[in-house]
Amino acid sequence: MPKTLHILNGDATKVIFEKSRLKGDLLIWREMLCEGALDKEVGTDAFWKKRYTFFEDEVGVSKLDYFDKSLKEILKIENIGNYEAVVLWFEYDLFCQINLLGAMAFLLKYYQKHIKFYLVCTGREKGNQDWKSLSDYSPEQYNFLYENRIKLSRNDLLFAKEAWDVYVTNNPTDLVAFPFDKNKKLAYLQLAIRQHLHRFPKENGCNQQEEKLLEIIGENQFNHHEIIREILRWQNKETVYGFGDLQYDLILSALEKYYTIKEGIYSLNALGKEKLK
Repeated sequence: MPKTLHILNGDATKVIFEKSRLKGDLLIWREMLCEGALDKEVGTDAFWKKRYTFFEDEVGVSKLDYFDKSLKEILKIENIGNYEAVVLWFEYDLFCQINLLGAMAFLLKYYQKHIKFYLVCTGREKGNQDWKSLSDYSPEQYNFLYENRIKLSRNDLLFAKEAWDVYVTNNPTDLVAFPFDKNKKLAYLQLAIRQHLHRFPKENGCNQQEEKLLEIIGENQFNHHEIIREILRWQNKETVYGFGDLQYDLILSALEKYYTIKEGIYSLNALGKEKLK
């Protein structure tokens, strides 16, 4: 049995990873903990019940599909005692950082002294101002990323659990006060939390993402595909949300009382126009 378990942030990373020379078992973290109800204790019945309900009611994913694609995969963590090393592969953005916190909090429950924990987290490289995701690297470069992995201690997992608890509570005052940058190994966590704070409503009742979607609708004659394309362009240029089509589809659907759709083209209604005043 391979002695290393690699926890990958998604299936796109898996495709590249499998072409590298790296050995070990794979666990694909198919979750989006930045959305939906959470529980401080990752992996409990209460936690999975909240995730089941969110995916079924809000995303349209049945309990069976969620179990097969996400939960069954994540529960491989319960067997980490079979491994000598666990390597986490994640990225800098909010989407990935919250998944990383959840994964680390879950790993803490099964911590054993004989297991070595490591982190590969892409973001900024020295001398390069562009953000780098795992999909920006070739299979050959994955070996370089692995060689430069960061060793994690139990204290690092404990810090991640503490940070996770604050995030789950989701109180803006607590989020501002907590020293997310205290642990230098989690180099992008504070940046991600700062971005998360823009998800709280402004005076007009909309958060940053909602307001931007309404602006895109109000300033153009776009169909659904074009709206999502524009919000992703804005996100990639101006933010570190790291959201995909699915997350913005959910946000756009939640804003439906602020727009009308005629022949596939979105337009703000009176309520939407009032929001942007």
